[in-house]
Amino acid sequence: MRDYYSIKINFTGGIISPGNLLNILKAAHTAKVKSVRFGLRQQLIMEVFREEFNSFKSSLIELNADYEVNNDVFPNIVSSYPISESFSTGNWLTEGIYKDIFDLFDFKPKLKINIVDLNQSFTPFFTGNLNFIASEDTNFWFLFIRFPKTNNIYKWENLIFTNEISRLSKTIEEVIFNQSDLFYENPLADGKSLFKQIENNFYFINKPMESELELPPFMLPYYEGFNKDNNKLWLGIYMRKELYSIPFLNDLCNVCLQTKIGQILVTNWKSIIIKDINVEERHLWSRILDHHQMNIRHGANELNWQLEDNNDEAIQLKHQLVKYLDKYDARTYGLSFAIQTKPKSELFGSIIIRKKPLISISGTGFFNVFDILYTEDFNPNSRKLKVFQKNLLKLHLGEQLRRLCRVYYHSFANPAKIVETKNEDVDFENISIYHSCKHCFTIYDQYFGDSINEINPGIPFSELPETFICSVCEAPKSDFVEVNSYIEF
Repeated sequence: MRDYYSIKINFTGGIISPGNLLNILKAAHTAKVKSVRFGLRQQLIMEVFREEFNSFKSSLIELNADYEVNNDVFPNIVSSYPISESFSTGNWLTEGIYKDIFDLFDFKPKLKINIVDLNQSFTPFFTGNLNFIASEDTNFWFLFIRFPKTNNIYKWENLIFTNEISRLSKTIEEVIFNQSDLFYENPLADGKSLFKQIENNFYFINKPMESELELPPFMLPYYEGFNKDNNKLWLGIYMRKELYSIPFLNDLCNVCLQTKIGQILVTNWKSIIIKDINVEERHLWSRILDHHQMNIRHGANELNWQLEDNNDEAIQLKHQLVKYLDKYDARTYGLSFAIQTKPKSELFGSIIIRKKPLISISGTGFFNVFDILYTEDFNPNSRKLKVFQKNLLKLHLGEQLRRLCRVYYHSFANPAKIVETKNEDVDFENISIYHSCKHCFTIYDQYFGDSINEINPGIPFSELPETFICSVCEAPKSDFVEVNSYIEF
């Protein structure tokens, strides 16, 4: 197998100049690159064979491209700019304000920075280390710090003025890295201590916080195909395999230049958005899509997934699960999904499928299984995760995922009947016996109970009423078999 280098090129806020991208693509084509990907942090990713790397690297230096090789020391600045005005939010945050903020960054951040509009749910709020969220007060921002390599989040005590975002980010970053024992990879990092240290030594324009942040309910808009925006069109393009061919992107850039469109926008869903298309020029874009046989009407249940960058294993698993959900016509509207195969990878989803080794020997994992988790209230911006099922084989993920989707809709259809999960009085440590439906493999685990059947956590299978039925296929209680672990059947 040939060796290759992984190249990551940052485009601040997901904004790419067609001319710059065209030059990079030409260099990539010369280096025999056939396709590229886009990342969760709105960057360009490609693989270059070792024998082609030096000449390609020289081309990137000549183009003044902001790139890294086999590394991610400088994560891209993420923003909700690509969907501003297309998915109207009615907020004061305009495209011009975004660009003013980006222009003020005179350093390359080592911390992940997110700059997002409050009145949207398309771009994640808390996947960064420094998460700036536009408040209702014009030109002032909430700041939530998620300390590096932890899930410890601190809310900054004041609202930050727009023009101070870059300078405050630089100051916070310097303090965190200079005092890494206190603030880096420390789950007990003290946000108040950091706040006082900066407030006492630096001056930033800010104002007191008059109201708490209220996150909007998650609703992912359909972001593919041609869409009207006043008297113009915007075009969303998504690729099922996350691979965009060099010839297709070349044609895309050339039509942008021909029609005087100055930016290509990359989203956190690894899709492309082209704005400000004149209605009378739509045929030029349709011609490209026809020529490259591009499908721009994927099912909504394919568009609401986040996978780790450059991960073919996760892509294959996603296809398997989407196919299963599609087979049973499962509703997924209002949900988003993520597949995590690497520890501590930062993903956005109301339902998380997490791969883990069942056994670890000297740091090497064996017999991979999966946990299915979901966020509080199924809001993907929540940082609180709950376990739905543990230690599942890949074979059984589809059915358990479908079951969790039913739990989600059941909770909305019957809000008064939602079973509260209160585990304080239950001894769960010694629970090791589960019961599996022999028809659809649905697990009854007394640790979790069964919210659809209104069974509280902690109730053993033997104490369930004889009228109990499988929450998925409605098989009777007698059709459940005892198993010692989730991987036994």
